[in-house]
Amino acid sequence: MDSHVEEGCSSETLAFMELAIEQAEDALNSLEVPVGCVIVEDGKVIASGRNRTTETRNATRHAEMEAIDVLLEQWQKIGLSVSEVAEKISTCSLYVTCEPCIMCAAALSILGIKEVYYGCANDKFGGCGSILSLHCSSSKLPNSGDIAQRKDFKCTGGIMALEAVSLLRRFYEQGNPNAPKPHRPLVQQATNN
Repeated sequence: MDSHVEEGCSSETLAFMELAIEQAEDALNSLEVPVGCVIVEDGKVIASGRNRTTETRNATRHAEMEAIDVLLEQWQKIGLSVSEVAEKISTCSLYVTCEPCIMCAAALSILGIKEVYYGCANDKFGGCGSILSLHCSSSKLPNSGDIAQRKDFKCTGGIMALEAVSLLRRFYEQGNPNAPKPHRPLVQQATNN
């Protein structure tokens, strides 16, 4: 990761992260894991997304994938060629509340996004330094060969991390009503009274 400093962030960076936080709040209100993002080109939000894995019953519908699909659909409608899409995405920045997972980081690298700003680290599935560093070309995907050409992107974490963690905590403390029911009884901690 290139940086984990919020103090030096521009007001623009914080404003875009605030919009990502709003997307995460929408996800929380929809009983989804609260992760949200926005994609920015030339100082303007051109796409946004939030987790929709439960709603769609599709485990790949992470916030980043949702925003990417919105963007690609917009660009397809105006008739951009593959090379024009590649050129445009290389000028875009993504602001997301949680470090992109390995799947999303790989997709962002293959697409060739310019940079990613994220809130909290993803210690279980992070693809931008926590588990793998897919934003760096020196990081190879395990057993992937060279299936797709990946491009480096700048990655900055720790922006509004406390807000992002707070949303995740709220989600997990309330319990996930959409989670599968355990097949065996939960072990309860004995309390000494």
